[in-house]
Amino acid sequence: MLKLSVLDQTAAASGRSQDASIRQTLALASQCEAWGYHRFWVSEHHSHPSIVGTAPEVLMAAIASRTTRIRLGSAGVMLLHYAPLKVAEQFRVLDALAPGRIDLGVGRAPGSDGRTAQLLNADRHASDNFPQQVMELQAWVTGQPLPPGHPGYGVFAYPSGPTSPDVWMLGSSDYGAQLAAHLSLPYAFAYFITDGQGADHALNLYRANFRATETSTKPRATVCVWALAADTEDEAWRLFQSRARWKLDRNTGRIGTLLPPDEAVRDYSPSEHVAYAEMRANALVGSASQVADKLRRLADRLQLDEVVIITWTHEPAAQARSYELLAREFALADAQA
Repeated sequence: MLKLSVLDQTAAASGRSQDASIRQTLALASQCEAWGYHRFWVSEHHSHPSIVGTAPEVLMAAIASRTTRIRLGSAGVMLLHYAPLKVAEQFRVLDALAPGRIDLGVGRAPGSDGRTAQLLNADRHASDNFPQQVMELQAWVTGQPLPPGHPGYGVFAYPSGPTSPDVWMLGSSDYGAQLAAHLSLPYAFAYFITDGQGADHALNLYRANFRATETSTKPRATVCVWALAADTEDEAWRLFQSRARWKLDRNTGRIGTLLPPDEAVRDYSPSEHVAYAEMRANALVGSASQVADKLRRLADRLQLDEVVIITWTHEPAAQARSYELLAREFALADAQA
């Protein structure tokens, strides 16, 4: 049975305050747990007018207090900005709040523009140390000692407990896939960022090169896709206009908040007509049964038993309805019973 999970980026919408968007993420997490979703992940972006989730570890703590079953995770912590020991400590605290439910997804991208990234970490070459950072993070998160001679030898990330967070590698290229395989980590491909380009190759690389260990015996992979379901196909395509306009504007350097569907529809330039047609041709949009069929075919092609879904709509009710419809279509609550 295909498991469904959620990535919520706390998107900003015109006419809604940014703090309200944060609270909407919390409400959605509780709803998704009730509907039977397997995981609920939140992202990290900085100085981004469209995505206002800047501190996934704080959001996760708030969600942990409102939920009891669903796994909670970061998608992800942008590790180049931080000391691995501090990240490990934060996620060990989260695991104490929600034992056995925490995923620590890490990424190499800055989650911001270059100037903002430098303000977060003045080291322009921080990403060069990413593999070493991930190995240190793995050790501190799981409570394994670092080797003698390492500056962190004899240092531990507390609190300790019977469980520990699962470290996930996030990526949208071959780099993350190969590093995840080398470090025996589960891997999540950002399908929604690349519009699927490179997904087959990255997953094949990951599986072919995966190094099995006693604690990680086989590769575990998922993809994060953008999908939207509504009560009718026509309504789904109407709601899709908000994200379509955002993406068209972003491609020309204009990054702003999500517009209502009726405001998002305006005259397209010839090049925008072409781009919109391409978006529509590949979009996982429609009625619940239509989107479910597309998700199943994608999962079959990529040999996945889990898919993570991200959905942007201007109105929170439409976003929640999309997740509710898909949960019913896949009988997620029955699977959790």
